[in-house]
Amino acid sequence: MSVWDDLVGQEKVSAVLGAAARDADALVTAAAADEPLPETSRMTHAWLFTGPPGAGRDQAARAFAAALQCVSPDRALGGAPGCGFCDGCHTALLGTHADVTAVAAVGAEILVKDMRDTVRKSFTAPANGRWQIILVEDAERLNEKSANAVLKAVEEPAPRTVWLLCAPSIEDVLPTIRSRCRHLNLRTPSVDAVADMLVRRDGVDPQAAADAARATQGHVDRARRLATDPAARERRAAVLKLPLRLDEVGACLRAAQELVDAAAEDAKQLAEEMDGKEAEEMKAALGAAQGGRLPRGTAGVMKDLEDMQKRRRTRTQRDSLDVALGDLTTFYRDVLALQLGSRVAIANTDAEDALDRLARAGSPESTLRRIEAIAACRDALDRNVAPLLAVEAMTMALRAG
Repeated sequence: MSVWDDLVGQEKVSAVLGAAARDADALVTAAAADEPLPETSRMTHAWLFTGPPGAGRDQAARAFAAALQCVSPDRALGGAPGCGFCDGCHTALLGTHADVTAVAAVGAEILVKDMRDTVRKSFTAPANGRWQIILVEDAERLNEKSANAVLKAVEEPAPRTVWLLCAPSIEDVLPTIRSRCRHLNLRTPSVDAVADMLVRRDGVDPQAAADAARATQGHVDRARRLATDPAARERRAAVLKLPLRLDEVGACLRAAQELVDAAAEDAKQLAEEMDGKEAEEMKAALGAAQGGRLPRGTAGVMKDLEDMQKRRRTRTQRDSLDVALGDLTTFYRDVLALQLGSRVAIANTDAEDALDRLARAGSPESTLRRIEAIAACRDALDRNVAPLLAVEAMTMALRAG
C-alpha cells in the first residue's frame, strides 16, 4: 500500500509530490557525497496545501512527509519513495516519527507560545530521519505573532528542513509566507471516488458508502464517519428534522439549545477520553508519585495543560456545530434545487419527503435567505460569538425565511 492511497481523487497532486520526493532523494545523496546540487530539482523547502474541507489537505501533507522519510530497501533499486510499509513511512503516517512535528490549532488560534519550540526545532538537523519536517495543519489559524515566527523560519530555513502548511485557500495565509511556498491546490473528490474508497478501505456496504458519500458531498472524513458510526447517523437525522420544527419562536429556541447541547456533549466525550490521560502522563513526567502531590514549582505546568484542554473543548464544540450547520446547508441546497426544477445530485435522498414539503411551502428567494442565515451563523462562530446566541439567531432567521 503506497502512502498516496489515502488521497482520494488527487492523482495530479500525488504525481507532483512523488516527483518532488524523488528529487529530494537526489538532494540528500548529493549533500552526503559533497557533490553539486541538482539545478532542476522539483523539491523545495516550503509547501502550501490548499483545498476545500474534506479534500485531504492534511492527508496529502502527511503522505508527503512519509515519502520524504521513506527508508524502504527498494529505494536502492529505483523504487518510488512512499512505500507505506517501512519504519519511516509507518511512523510518519502515525505521527510518531521523531523528525515529523505536527502543529494544529487547539483553540481558535495557533498561539506564538505553541509555535516557539517548533520553530526552534526547525533549525536543528534531523535526529534519525532524512529530513526535519514541520507540518502546520491549520495555517489559517496562525495569529499575527505566530505567523511572524513561521515567516522568519521559512525565510531562512535549515538545509534539511521542510515546512508543510495546510489552509483552506491561499488567501488565508499571509502573502509574505505564501510567496515563499510552492502551492498545491486539492479539489473536492467526486462522490463516486469517495464511495469506492469506503468500500475498498473500510469494508462499507456499497449502498451505504454511496449514501454517505452523497450526503457529505465528497468530504472524505465525514463520509467515513457517517458510514461507520451509528451515532453520527443519528445526529445527522436529528439535524435534518430541524427545519420542519421551526413553526414558532419557542420551537426555534428549543432547537437552538438542542444543537448547542449536542455539540457540547461531543466535546465532553472527547475531553473524558483525552484529558484524564494527558493529566496523568504530565504528572508522571513531572515526577509526581502515584496518587501523590506534584513537586514544588510545577503547578504552572499543570495550569497550562488545563488551559489548553479548555481551548480544545471549545474548538471541538464549535467543530461539531459546524458539521451540523454543513448538514443544514446541504438540506436547503436540495430544497433550492427542487424549487428550480432539478432532482439531479440531491444529497439528502433519505429526507425527500421533508425536502418536497419545504420546496412547495417556500420560494427560491426565501431558501437563499435561509442558506445565507446559516453562513452568517458560521461567520459569527468564527468571530467567537457565544454559540447559543449565534444558533438562536440562525433558527429565528430560518423560521422567517
